[in-house]
Amino acid sequence: MTPARHDPYAALRHRDFRWFIISLFSMTLGSQLQGVVVGWQVYSITHDPLALGLVGLAEALPFIAIALPAGYVADRSDRRRIVVVSLVVAACCSAALLAYSASPGMVGRYGVVPIYGAIFVSGIARSFLQPARQALGAEIVPRRVYENAVAWRSSTWQTATVAGPAVGGLLYGFAGPVTSYAVGAALLVIAACGFLIVRYTHQARPVEDVAILSGLVTGLRFVWRSPVILGALSLDLFSVFLGGAEALLPVFASEILRVGPQGLGILRAAPGAGAVAMGVYLAHRRPIERAGRTMFVAVAVFALAIIGFGLSRSFYLSLALLALSGMADSVSVVIRSTLLQLLTPPEMLGRVSAVNSVFIGSSNELGAFESGVAARLLGTVPAVVLGGTASLLVVGLTARLVPKLRKLGRIA
Repeated sequence: MTPARHDPYAALRHRDFRWFIISLFSMTLGSQLQGVVVGWQVYSITHDPLALGLVGLAEALPFIAIALPAGYVADRSDRRRIVVVSLVVAACCSAALLAYSASPGMVGRYGVVPIYGAIFVSGIARSFLQPARQALGAEIVPRRVYENAVAWRSSTWQTATVAGPAVGGLLYGFAGPVTSYAVGAALLVIAACGFLIVRYTHQARPVEDVAILSGLVTGLRFVWRSPVILGALSLDLFSVFLGGAEALLPVFASEILRVGPQGLGILRAAPGAGAVAMGVYLAHRRPIERAGRTMFVAVAVFALAIIGFGLSRSFYLSLALLALSGMADSVSVVIRSTLLQLLTPPEMLGRVSAVNSVFIGSSNELGAFESGVAARLLGTVPAVVLGGTASLLVVGLTARLVPKLRKLGRIA
């Protein structure tokens, strides 16, 4: 019997999904643009890698504290409304950074502390945004096209992570932080308007009317009792926490590769460029047959690319290695996201998405803090190389401890 023909555009044939990814692109473009501007601005003020790590910590603390309750809220409330309000708050934070940067006297007097404050508030907004957005994305397409939708969402997000840093670096280099923050705020507002266009009717879900703590524990218990989901989340958490080098890119751009803010934007864009290419490829191919093994290989390649980047002194070689890390990470993201949506009951998607957000968000932001501390203690290059090596060890340990994930076959 001839297998059904694979439709690489199945998810895009749904009108609301198209508006969803347009809004996702605008939102990610704005936040990625702002990330480059904040990183270069903080390092230009302090010349301290630890200060860059504190940017990640400022966003991670509220995110970790609030993300699980936010997932509970996403399961009981209008998910589209949560997304829109969160984006408006994030846009206000960008406007606050704009106003602060437009006052050189205040920057000279207060330094980076107000910047940390704005990032802290944006972390609160992101805590509510992430689980609500992920759960909303799972509701606007049929289950049969989940993997295709995840691939397109991933490639859309990664496309914005290519354009956002590049635009942010160019804007900062030629127009300064004020213009950069203005563009970022405008993009977040556009994203909020786009999500309003998505047709979505809030429906009461069969969520037990219990105390919020009990509801959160239910989400955690579900993840804990699913070794495949727990293993996939843990693999991503510890590999990115230990091996992430993004927070230190301003140091590489300024002190090691000497390419300025424009070069920083290109370096920040390189992982996204690799991820876009891989995401489009995954969207056009049939579902991965040996998903578990593929995921472990992808994370190992990510770790090796980070080690190579830490040792590189060539701008172009560094770009290639960062692009390779993005390609590998894209494979892991698609597999993990598909697992999460297919193995989670619809009425628990908000809470389980919140657990996922805590795992992934904490790995990125706390990983940035870990990178800053390690760079202060060991030096920038040793911190990156040792972090990549530790990520390789995580791959081997997880493969041994979670054989069900390693042996996982086709997931869609």
